[in-house]
Amino acid sequence: MPPSTTTGHPHHCPLTFNSAADHFVKSVVPRTQSHLLRLLEPQFSQVELAAHIHYAALAISNFASQTSERHNVPEVEAATSPEVLLNPLTIARNENEKVLIEPSVNSIRVSIRIKQADEIENILVHKFTRFLTQRAEAFFILRRKPVKGYDISFLITNFHTEAMLKHKLVDFIIEFMEEVDKEISEMKLFLNARARFVAESFLTPFD
Repeated sequence: MPPSTTTGHPHHCPLTFNSAADHFVKSVVPRTQSHLLRLLEPQFSQVELAAHIHYAALAISNFASQTSERHNVPEVEAATSPEVLLNPLTIARNENEKVLIEPSVNSIRVSIRIKQADEIENILVHKFTRFLTQRAEAFFILRRKPVKGYDISFLITNFHTEAMLKHKLVDFIIEFMEEVDKEISEMKLFLNARARFVAESFLTPFD
């Protein structure tokens, strides 16, 4: 199912998964929406719609597999029952900075493409995400392999939402989106400073 753009209408928002969805959206969306709007201010209306769909989709519930008896698998990854998959949503600042939200009846997958302006940032992002994904079990919702075309993916299932606070799971992803660019920039500055120091030390004997 190809990802849709953020130009759709809010009536696709799956607010009827359970009775807690409406309360969850009303109580959590206004607070966390400000984070998304600060991240992607040019796409105000798009992000507003995306936030509603995102948090409504987090009202996921326990849903047994329709193809494997006594199994409960993340439908967004198994993709064995198209009727339980909701419309994917892409929020993009540009081609190199975007977020893919893929909701389903019992899980939601969020994939992030991190800004990479040059070759140095490409290397830093690759090393940074590789470091994190090798320790995916410590983050619980982090996937070892991201969706193709993205740098890192998170998977939230009904088991996560039953054992953890939903808004804390969302806050973790939002905070990651806010901090990752800063981390890459700091690593790039440190790398440039180190390269400058090495070059000066190498050329000192020739002065």
